[in-house]
Amino acid sequence: MTGNELAGKVTVVTGGASGLGEGLVRRFAAEGARVMIGDIDQDRGKALAEELGENTRFLSTDVSDVDQVGRLVSTSIETFGGLDVIVNNAGVSGRMHRRFLDDDLADFDTVMRVNVRAVMAGTRDAARYMSEHGGGSILNLTSIGGIQAGGGVMTYRASKAAVIQFTKSAAIELAHYEIRVNAIAPGNIRTAIVAKSASPEERERIEEFEAGIRAQMRIDRPLKREGTVQDVAEAALYFATDRSRYVTGTVLPIDGGTVAGKVIVRKPK
Repeated sequence: MTGNELAGKVTVVTGGASGLGEGLVRRFAAEGARVMIGDIDQDRGKALAEELGENTRFLSTDVSDVDQVGRLVSTSIETFGGLDVIVNNAGVSGRMHRRFLDDDLADFDTVMRVNVRAVMAGTRDAARYMSEHGGGSILNLTSIGGIQAGGGVMTYRASKAAVIQFTKSAAIELAHYEIRVNAIAPGNIRTAIVAKSASPEERERIEEFEAGIRAQMRIDRPLKREGTVQDVAEAALYFATDRSRYVTGTVLPIDGGTVAGKVIVRKPK
């Protein structure tokens, strides 16, 4: 499905070369947006921009460097003449440990720089422009891991919880400028992030590792259909358009009902 809901709008998507970010880029471009992709994957980012045409550009961006986040925002404004929407999507999973007692916290700084500081920097830099140009929409990607407690990836969960609290706080402060700040919390979406959280030992049997994680997700999910990148993209489109003009400070789970509560297992009669 395509249309013109974002015709004339300038959008930025961090981590837009693959996974959820690529889905957002494709959906925004299909709706007529001019899209700036920021990502560390130059080959995939350039290829995607070339595929989607002249209204989509790529800028090599490592969001763990706040100066590069600022450059991405300013380049988008210079290239397309404005900025209406930014999606702070780039994220890393961190390493999954069987026990928290075995976690050396070696990836803490990297996860927090990418998952939290980059979101704050992207929000701030976009808002500096939007505050002087009639407002805009800022969308931050969190996770159901930031809503629902659990084991395995403690630093990742902590980072995503921080994004939720920051999003709500920024929404309150920036509302004065007609800037809406919201968050999407995907869960149970098939992307590479589960595989990337595997330990070196688990990577040797990655299919078995991922199958185990997916099986547990199915058990925990009320809706048995597995979520897709397109499901997340549709939600992002809503927040990017004027349809959500009176919505700010919200966190929308895209998770098949996982965080709503436990599944009731009914015994057959």
